[in-house]
Amino acid sequence: MLRVYNGTLSYYRAPALVDDIYDRWFRLNVIHDVDAAIVKVYIDGVLKFEAPGRGGTSHSFKCGVYAQNDDSHCMESRWKEIKVLKKCV
Repeated sequence: MLRVYNGTLSYYRAPALVDDIYDRWFRLNVIHDVDAAIVKVYIDGVLKFEAPGRGGTSHSFKCGVYAQNDDSHCMESRWKEIKVLKKCV
């Protein structure tokens, strides 16, 4: 899960991946290799984070906003040109 608090994009609660993420477009690529149990996060074409997967047998992507701690009355995210690719074996 990628989340934004106070303008900082983080993987779950830590680590921080990018500061000052509000009010700008950025390219986000996430590679989740379930078989290898690896997650990679790229921001604007640069690898910002790599970690072991968190297990589980069911995975999904959501492009949007969840209310979390100290949520505001105005929460917004904008997305364009979304592509979900699946490795065929």
